Amino acid sequence: MSKRKINAAATGAAHDESSSGDRASGGASTDAMPTGALQGLRVLELGQLIAGPFATRLFAEFGADVVKVEPPAREGHDGGDPLRKWRKLHPDDPAGTSLWWYVQARNKRSVTVDLKQAAGQDIVRRLAARADIVVENFRPGALEGWGLGYESLSRENPGLILVRLSGYGQTGPYRDRPGFGAIAESMGGMRYVTGFPDRPPVRMNLSIGDSLAAMHAVIGALMALNHRRNTGKGQVVDVALYEAVFNMMESTLPEYDRYGIVRERTGTNLTGIVPSNTYPTADGRYIVIGGNGDSIFKRLMRAIGRPDLADDPALSNNAGRAGRAQLLDEAISAWTSGQTLEQALDVMARADVPSGKIYSAADMVDDPQFAAREMIERVSLPDGTPLAIPAVVPKLSETPGGTRWLGPALGEHTDEVLAELGFDSDRIRQLRADRVI
Repeated sequence: MSKRKINAAATGAAHDESSSGDRASGGASTDAMPTGALQGLRVLELGQLIAGPFATRLFAEFGADVVKVEPPAREGHDGGDPLRKWRKLHPDDPAGTSLWWYVQARNKRSVTVDLKQAAGQDIVRRLAARADIVVENFRPGALEGWGLGYESLSRENPGLILVRLSGYGQTGPYRDRPGFGAIAESMGGMRYVTGFPDRPPVRMNLSIGDSLAAMHAVIGALMALNHRRNTGKGQVVDVALYEAVFNMMESTLPEYDRYGIVRERTGTNLTGIVPSNTYPTADGRYIVIGGNGDSIFKRLMRAIGRPDLADDPALSNNAGRAGRAQLLDEAISAWTSGQTLEQALDVMARADVPSGKIYSAADMVDDPQFAAREMIERVSLPDGTPLAIPAVVPKLSETPGGTRWLGPALGEHTDEVLAELGFDSDRIRQLRADRVI
């Protein structure tokens, strides 16, 4: 395979389980990578942007062969997944590739296919016939419009698992509406409870709705694989973005149903779990303290010089503390405001109270825990430019995931993949002349 090889080393690494290259030699064969837990699994990706591609990224990180289908470049259009051009670009890359792309598409093979042409649809059918899983995140009905719905694809491959991600799911009155992660976060309830009560709801500065849907998609696909192992039958995994968010909403629904309570925005604290908040420090920074366990609460109060609160029977459990949340937050804030962040962290650590600072990307890069856990990989871009990227999670002791190569160039593997399908060089040239690939 014409895989893009990299030289990767995790910070603080004592070994190279997450690295595809030799640090001293400047690059080694990707064949040196450990066997991933999903080696032998074939995944076809038909999606774009975030939810579908993030799901397939997780498969690819653990050894699955992920073939990503992208639209070919056309006059006036660069082609490919729009994510290739999102956010910060690598300035020394003639294609102007997004740094996000190098991570989101790592370990994938890129094939360009025009899904609107019959010959392109035929290529996808052939790829799906040999795939275990197909992942798509078009609007419901788009695949069927191209003759690529589950009924068509499973006719030749009854064990096929089709993972479908969409804003509202494949059924219901909203199915045909466009639905991005921001809308899903709102409909699923997350935005309503996020922010301060006297201000409009806010969003996380991340595409969390898409990411949650992607992880639900992977879980669903693995469940379907287990079912296929037992029965030989494939199925459709239907993931709605808003439902993935809704699944994270804890007890908000039963509390409303039983007591008519609508959980509201509470700023930096956590409703009904006390004390758990963000507190100011003397040097203008903030510390997060979670003292909501009964014994932890007592240690916390004694550490900040408030044994009266530690020994108050009314505060011995969470129910009692929840009724006096403001009093407790004021007591903790009064103490943290007289400490620098490092002083406060030291006192909390010695009292065995969960606490931490709020990390930026700069903090992560310099942190010894990130280094000890090898959570930052050092790789080289195709032109040799060094880049730090997130390492792979979760950590498996026997079949770890890793970065075998970074996100590929548009159509980098088209000829390779078509040759695997049995297309000869003349046929590939004709498809390219016809602008199918």
